[in-house]
Amino acid sequence: MVMAVIFFLGFFIDFLEICFIHIPILTPVLVTHFGFDPVWLSIVLAVNLQTSFLSPPFGFALFYLRGVAPPEITTGDIYRGVIPFLALQLIGMTVVIAYPDIVFMMIRFFRG
Repeated sequence: MVMAVIFFLGFFIDFLEICFIHIPILTPVLVTHFGFDPVWLSIVLAVNLQTSFLSPPFGFALFYLRGVAPPEITTGDIYRGVIPFLALQLIGMTVVIAYPDIVFMMIRFFRG
């Protein structure tokens, strides 16, 4: 539920506001009261923010791309072009949420 709220907030406000206002309020509650691992929570939040940064209607990355795209590329073309990337992001986020050990697999591999 919290991830859905942060994803929805990413439609309308920039990731900096989410990182500086909402995350410091939510993280202590999620870690202490609900028992989420801080590393896993940070990675899921980062992927969630990145996904919302790409999503229409207010995907800020899409507007940045629109600023450098040739004039014959319309905003609708950009919105349609981002759909496969959004699908991959959502699949990746779903996998990380469903199987949290994936996050720790690389950490365990490099720590030994």
